[in-house]
Amino acid sequence: MYGEKKPDNRGVEGVRQTTARLRAESPVGAALPQPTGNVPPDPEVVARPTRRRFTAADKLRILKSADACTAVGSLGALLRAEGLYASNLTTWRRQRTEGTLSALTPQKRGRKVVAPHPLRAENESLRQENARLSARLTQAELIIEVQKKVSQILGLPLETPVESGRS
Repeated sequence: MYGEKKPDNRGVEGVRQTTARLRAESPVGAALPQPTGNVPPDPEVVARPTRRRFTAADKLRILKSADACTAVGSLGALLRAEGLYASNLTTWRRQRTEGTLSALTPQKRGRKVVAPHPLRAENESLRQENARLSARLTQAELIIEVQKKVSQILGLPLETPVESGRS
C-alpha cells in the first residue's frame, strides 16, 4: 500500500492536459446523473475569436473610473473586472492628453460636406450672366452680318458710326 506508486495522470511534463474530464472525476459531475452510453465530442470547430474593440466612450468611461480609484488594490480590481492590462490605461491616457481619443468619436460616413466658399455663389452668377451676354452678342453679330448682306444685295450704302458722327 505504501510502497505502491499511483499512476500519474498528468502525462509528460509541460504538456497541457485536455480540459474534458469524465463527469465522475469532477466533484460537480459526481452529483449529476450519468448519461447512458458514450457521449461523442462536439465536432463543431470553434470560430476564430475576434479582438475586443473599445469605443472612445468606453475608453473614457474606464479612464474616468480608473482615475477615481484611490484605495489600495481598487485599480487592480477594476482592471480584472474589465479584463484589461495596465498598459491599456497608459495608452489610453496618452491618447486622451494628445486629443486623439476625441478624434475617435464616430464620424458620419460618406462624402464630407464642404463649407461653401463665400465667393462661389457670386462667381456662379457672374458666369451665368457672362454666358447670357455672350449669347446675345453672337445673336447681335449675326443680325449685323445679315443687314450687311441685305444692303449689298439692294445696293444701299451703310453708314459706319464714324461717318455719321462727322456730318
